[in-house]
Amino acid sequence: MQYRKFGRTGWQVSEIGYGMWGMAGWTGSESEEVNRALDKSVEMGCNFFDTAWAYGDGLSEQILNAVLKRHAGKRLYVATKIPPKNRKWPSKREFLLKDVFPSDYIIEYTEKSLKNLGVETIDLQQFHVWEDGWADEDEWQDTIIKLTQQGKVRAWGISINRWEPDNSLKTLHTGLIDAVQVIYNIFDQAPEDNLFPLCRKMDIGVIARVPFDEGTLTGTLTKETVFPGEDWRSTYFVPENLSSSVDHAEALRPLIPGGMTMPEMALRFILSNPDVSTTIPGMRKLKNVMANMQAGDGKGLTENLLQELKSHRWDREPTQWSQ
Repeated sequence: MQYRKFGRTGWQVSEIGYGMWGMAGWTGSESEEVNRALDKSVEMGCNFFDTAWAYGDGLSEQILNAVLKRHAGKRLYVATKIPPKNRKWPSKREFLLKDVFPSDYIIEYTEKSLKNLGVETIDLQQFHVWEDGWADEDEWQDTIIKLTQQGKVRAWGISINRWEPDNSLKTLHTGLIDAVQVIYNIFDQAPEDNLFPLCRKMDIGVIARVPFDEGTLTGTLTKETVFPGEDWRSTYFVPENLSSSVDHAEALRPLIPGGMTMPEMALRFILSNPDVSTTIPGMRKLKNVMANMQAGDGKGLTENLLQELKSHRWDREPTQWSQ
């Protein structure tokens, strides 16, 4: 496993982090398998774990608490997120900060996460949705400064809405945000336009989420794929999205190097960009951990392949189903 500097925090984090969304609420999550997978990731050098209170109403944080205890001798970095008070993902332009992240609520959920995680200080506390229109409001700024001074949070981040990487730039200019979490993969290359250059200039950590485009870039979806009703992907991969997603994935198959899988190519594409600090595939099974962690060996894709993959950029606009 190779490590990268996480912006101005100076932390050395694993190229492959662990996305813990799948630890609670998705279908197929089994406790024993989950814990084996988490332990194997630590064994293979993973030291960055991204969770959120909303993942199972604190359950994912509690699972991470147990991981931290089992590996107390290792420095594992903990990133979590404050859910929007109105429980709406993503945020919308008309939402008011007082309805989504009022001061007392930021404090309340930071305390909840501290308890769930069993730590005295959260390494990275993130806002689970964000609107750049809130950038200049004193309420969130004063609150995060206070929590940092109290030693409850080391660094702050924002999780940027799907397909809206520029809905963050004004906020980053406040100097109060240490990290951004943004969708970045073979299809979603828009963060390269404005967000990544600003993060580079301001030394802000970058967490690339959704590396497999919610499963499209695993190469396993077909136009007949059906997700169980309780699986959120059943509402994301609506027919018009599923069909187009499969077509885009199939177009990549001729480019996959010999001996490499589509998921590995997807991870190596992301990590070929030095602006990325870490990427956080969601992993529920041991076999996925073993396959994904191996991509964090510092070996990027060839320049020729990268240029070919650049042409598969797929710019999309947020829709009702894009969540």
